[in-house]
Amino acid sequence: MVAAGFLGAIAAGTLLLSLPVAATGRTASVVEAFFTATSAACVTGLVVVDTETFWSPFGQAVILVLVQIGGFGVMTVASLLGLLLSRRMGLRTRLVAAESTHTIGLGEVRRVMIGALQFTVIAEVLVATVITLRLRVGYGESVAHATWSGLFHSVSAFNNAGFSLYGDSLMRFVTDPWVCLPISAAVIIGGIGFPVLVELTRRTTSGDRPVLLLRRPGRWSVHTRLTLLMTAVLLAVATLFFLAVEWANPRTFGPLDVPGKMLAAFTQAVMPRTAGFNSIDTEGLNHGSWFFTDILMFIGGGSGGTAGGVKVGTLAVLAVVLWAELRGDPDVTAFDRRLAPFTQRQAGTVALVAMAAVVVTTLAITVTVPPEVVPLDRVLFEVVSALSTTGLSTGITGDLEPWHQCLLALLMFLGRLGPITLGTGLALRERRRLYRRPESAVVIG
Repeated sequence: MVAAGFLGAIAAGTLLLSLPVAATGRTASVVEAFFTATSAACVTGLVVVDTETFWSPFGQAVILVLVQIGGFGVMTVASLLGLLLSRRMGLRTRLVAAESTHTIGLGEVRRVMIGALQFTVIAEVLVATVITLRLRVGYGESVAHATWSGLFHSVSAFNNAGFSLYGDSLMRFVTDPWVCLPISAAVIIGGIGFPVLVELTRRTTSGDRPVLLLRRPGRWSVHTRLTLLMTAVLLAVATLFFLAVEWANPRTFGPLDVPGKMLAAFTQAVMPRTAGFNSIDTEGLNHGSWFFTDILMFIGGGSGGTAGGVKVGTLAVLAVVLWAELRGDPDVTAFDRRLAPFTQRQAGTVALVAMAAVVVTTLAITVTVPPEVVPLDRVLFEVVSALSTTGLSTGITGDLEPWHQCLLALLMFLGRLGPITLGTGLALRERRRLYRRPESAVVIG
């Protein structure tokens, strides 16, 4: 049902973008319309034509609606699948799931939908207002264009889509904190995950009015603590990495002053999480920065949010499993709580399946394209960007063959729904046997 819903949105978007009114010049081809619709519905941001010049206001509006449907749909679908998961489990596992999310319970479908909608509207309106005022006051844009641009970029940022009305994305705003920081904040909030956002606030009453207050850190679940910790660590490490590696690069940070370098490094650290905006020339990054960006895109953001990737929760679980194994601990623990064995297996399965998808797709493209035309590192970058629904590009997407573009579109679709449905499906298949096979061992290493 989830896959059918997204396929329906993609089909409708392809039809609308194929209309002559959707483009400013020639009518979009079927592949161009299909790729753009898939990229928008899967909130990726990869493009084969320039969004600013190729699509008309009608076409841009279609893209924006698809982005909003895709982002809101992923948030609610992930949360509702968690609700389904908790109801299908046994009592013991259901209690563990409820303790780990603080948002899953019987009869909460309506609250999940309304809560996701409230967070979406509030965040997008606030960011759109700031960007609109900045474009109007600081850059002298007309009220109509500033308002449309502010709304478009706000929706695109909160939903981690990366579509921009400017051909150079955010490069013209690389040193402008009034544009880069609000967009970065929307990316982080949208990608951190709706379950975490709900848990960080608690609803209480002041007189006759309900108000939201921050929940004390001591009452955060393990899921929220791991998500916030890994998000902070990845942002800090990525910012320092890009500062160190790109400091003197004449094609990226070199011409900027020190505050500009710091802002550009932070923006560059946020966007692979998986927003797809770029305030510097991605093609100008050195190869080490490309590979590090591959890693960030593959990891992605939080579960139940608009970000893609295998999710920071998956990385956190694998990290504590590795730490426990290195120490020889019989149990895998995080914040004084044991992680269930099925959670460990799910994390490993999701990560390995994603790695297999990257390897197979990269191999399929590289064996059909000469390396002097498209080098391996560029192909790997585009493949990881598509699977993680990031949208960052080294500039080769539009130059690939149509069947390569269709392959990337399929990868975007799998990357958008794969981790959510795979993780839920694995959990729903969890069952207890009345017997166990004799134990054996395999030599490792």
